[in-house]
Amino acid sequence: MYSRRALLERVQIGSAFPSRFTDDQVVDQHVGAGLSGLCQQSRAQVTQFALTARLPTMFTFGGPVVRAGGLIAYGPSLSDLYRRAAVYVRKILEGARPGDLPVEQPTTFELIINRQTARALGLTIPPSVLLQASQLID
Repeated sequence: MYSRRALLERVQIGSAFPSRFTDDQVVDQHVGAGLSGLCQQSRAQVTQFALTARLPTMFTFGGPVVRAGGLIAYGPSLSDLYRRAAVYVRKILEGARPGDLPVEQPTTFELIINRQTARALGLTIPPSVLLQASQLID
């Protein structure tokens, strides 16, 4: 059984996700992860580790990871970022100089919550947070 601690040690992308962690590889409270090849490729192992250790998880671009059992994902909408990138490509193909194009910040964010995982962890997500979710997974 894992202690209630979160993975801290960085695992090289492309390496196998470890099946066990020692105490010097973890820190208290939760598992958090961004958009890394390891996280996306090993989402089942990451979420299973967290559920076994009874750790809440939060991801940046985590739709697939939350559907695989992660708790929450909050971050920019990838589909919106791709659409904005396509606009930039079109402008460049039409002759605009890339250096003349403004830098944009994301404007659309997604909050995805897995209520089944919350129940498994014994967590109650406040209704005010559930109402703001872009997507709820049961």
